Amino acid sequence: MENNPLIIILLGKSGCGKGTQVNLLVKKYGLDFIGSGDLLRERKKELDFTGVKISNVIDNGGIVPTPVIFSLWMDKLEEYKKKNIQGLIFDGSPRKILEAYLIDEALGWYEWDKNIKVILIDISDDEALKRIELRKVCLNCKAIISNAEELNGNIEFCPNCGNKLEKRPDDLQEGVLKRLNWYKAEVEPVVEYYKKDNRLITINGEQSIEKVFEDIVRAIEGI
Repeated sequence: MENNPLIIILLGKSGCGKGTQVNLLVKKYGLDFIGSGDLLRERKKELDFTGVKISNVIDNGGIVPTPVIFSLWMDKLEEYKKKNIQGLIFDGSPRKILEAYLIDEALGWYEWDKNIKVILIDISDDEALKRIELRKVCLNCKAIISNAEELNGNIEFCPNCGNKLEKRPDDLQEGVLKRLNWYKAEVEPVVEYYKKDNRLITINGEQSIEKVFEDIVRAIEGI
């Protein structure tokens, strides 16, 4: 893998379980990670113009423009290029067709374009709404508690570290509906781009976490 690292681009609607699958894939394959949401949440802690504006946009279910997010990606890619990485996973990127083109060019620039797997975790809008309505996150260890339905949405403390769980501001219904509408307008053309290029692997996301992971692994390894 030294000269041909595994690159995974993971796509899917909010609530499809990307974060859970990212953690499993990182552990199995020893991957490094680029998560647009994490990069933005970290960047908004800087109280300059861009940090404050990122906070206002994402807390209201909006979308940060491509130049801002792409700058964050390139900084992270440069950081990873200095290491002998086994592979890299993109969570929730690209978000627009322009970003798909830019990621292709960036991966070509860093000579990481020989072993790319583009995976869509596919769920319906109704399933996305149902899951996010009950989802909570731990602001301490970043765990996402996505099985809240069987817990009646009443779980209060993180099972990993004991910290209090919270709803993310952008997980309120209005923000979720905005993101689903944006997904149709912006991300579905990205999905079609990879599909026409015969690079898209579609996984049924309305299965158990274990079965989704098993299907992803089988697709990556060509089983």
